[in-house]
Parts: sequence; structure tokens; C-alpha cells
Amino acid sequence: MRSLVFILSMLVFGAAGAEDVRLRVGTLAPRGTHWHRLLLELGDKWRPAQGAGAAFSVYTDGSQGGEADMVRRMRIGQLNGALLTVVGLSEIDDGVTALQKMPLVFRSWEELDYVREKLRPTLERRFHDKGFVVLAWGDAGWVRFFSRQPALRPADFRSMKMFAWAGDNAQADIMKTLGYQPVVLEVADVLPGLQTGLIAAVPSSPFWALTLQFYPHAPYMLELDWAPLVGAFVVTRKALDSMSPEGRRVLLEAGAGAGAQMRQLSRREHDEAVAAMVKRGLKVQRVSPEVEAEWRRLAEELYPAVRGRMVPAELFDEVQALLRQYRSEQARVRR
Repeated sequence: MRSLVFILSMLVFGAAGAEDVRLRVGTLAPRGTHWHRLLLELGDKWRPAQGAGAAFSVYTDGSQGGEADMVRRMRIGQLNGALLTVVGLSEIDDGVTALQKMPLVFRSWEELDYVREKLRPTLERRFHDKGFVVLAWGDAGWVRFFSRQPALRPADFRSMKMFAWAGDNAQADIMKTLGYQPVVLEVADVLPGLQTGLIAAVPSSPFWALTLQFYPHAPYMLELDWAPLVGAFVVTRKALDSMSPEGRRVLLEAGAGAGAQMRQLSRREHDEAVAAMVKRGLKVQRVSPEVEAEWRRLAEELYPAVRGRMVPAELFDEVQALLRQYRSEQARVRR
């Protein structure tokens, strides 16, 4: 009889314990930004679906370390998910670099959306095979160059020490071969670096330049869309597998919805951030067709080093083919 009671008690307590699922999510995004709010809203939808004992915590402002640190924490179970840029995502799988690390390849959000949707099954399978699930795809504006002094042409930036993201060593190495001076830092160290003169130029989206207050110390912005700043919200497969079927279903659905909202808000805030900074003294360096051609020649010079080193060769080639296809389709529509 006692053994039967023990078995029944284990079943009861085991079932109750299985409901106690806690999701711990990290992000570099500051508290109160729309990224933070959307994550909280996602958690609010998931908790009642998961049931009693479910908890959803978001750690903002890089409190869990840089993006490589957050990926490491997910792998050892200290975090269950993270909202990451391509820098962090590529710590899991480098295929995602095809959406960002090909400078001046994408010419519009529509092109990025087209390519991302075509590549999604491949990219998400690659993440799944590494033990992660992509819940939401987002972006945070176009990367532009902010500098302490006026700078217009590629050569103007060679004399400036430029921020390069910690964990992206291949990019820093390529910059050096082209005569640039990368300084590898975490995002949290960019503002002190500008204030002390450690760096004089920052590739950043306008929203982040405004939010993190880079622009007062780098008040010149080159009006050139170098690359989209792409990101995604991922959770570990282990965390997803621990959920109830209903909790899993709601989280996947809410994630897809949050991704669409992230993209819509980020693209609107990109333009709003530029306007806000201009009112506060930002000087926009406009690019003529001649100067843009110089930048495109630089990008093309970069491609052989990018292909196969920063971006898997097969995905580099697929992006180029997809863009040719999209542009051909658009040209036919316009005719």
C-alpha cells in the first residue's frame, strides 16, 4: 500500500512540477523600449496558456552580458531565450549573416523581407539543429556611419578609429586589410569610447544612436544605408519542449506576431530617430551618386572576403540569386 501511495504522490507532484516552467530572457535592449515591451506582452500571452507556475522574466540593458555571453548562458541553462542581433545569432549558426553582413546588397525593406522569407525555412532548420527555435524575426533600422568629424567618402573614415562589435573578429580583420582602424568593444563600451576619444566613428542604426546617446559625441551621420540591422528572438529547444502543448502553441503564435510588430515599429522609428537627432544638432552628410558609387566599389571589393568567411558561400550566392529574381519581377510589374 505504501508503495502505491508513493507512486501516486510522485505522479501528482511530478505533474504539478511539470507546469512550473520559467522563461528567462536576455537582451541588450534598454528597459522601456518597444523591444522590451513586446517581449513583456509576449510573456503575458504565454503565461496563462502555459498554466500555473509559469513565469516569464526579461533581463534588459545587457545585464546578462554581451550577446556571446547570452548565447553561452542559454547553452548552460542560465537563460532560456534571448533577443539577439546577427552578432549573437551567428554564435549559434553563421547562416543568419546572409541577412546583414553583405554591405549595400539590400536596397529596400521590401528586398530584405523577400529574401528573409525565402531563406527562413533553411535558417530556422539550421537553428533547430543547433538546439534553438526562432520565435520572431526583427530588424532595427539601417546601419549608418556616425562620426566625430565630417566624413563622406570611404577614405575619410580610414583615419578614424571605428567601433567593431566584440565577437565579430572576421569583420575587424577585413577592416584592417582595407586600411581601417577597428576597435573591438561591447556595445556598453561605445559611449565611453566616444567620450574619451578611444573611437571616433560608429556604425549604428539611427534608433540606437539616439537611444544610447552616441550622436552628441558623433554628430555627423552619413546618409548611406550600409546594411540592415537584423535580429531575432530565440529560445532553446529544451525550454520549448518543457512546455505544455498549449503553452508551446501560444508562444509560437505570439512570437510570430511580435516579430511583425518589431519590424513595423523599428522601421517607423528609424526615420523618427533621424528627425529627432537633426532637431538636436545632428548633421546629415548627404551622398551624391558619385560618392555612392565609391561606396559600392568598396562593398564589391569586400565581397570576396565576405563570401565563405563571414557569410557561408552557398547562402551568399543564394541571396544574390534571390535579389536578381526579385528585381526582375519588380521590373516586369513596373512595365
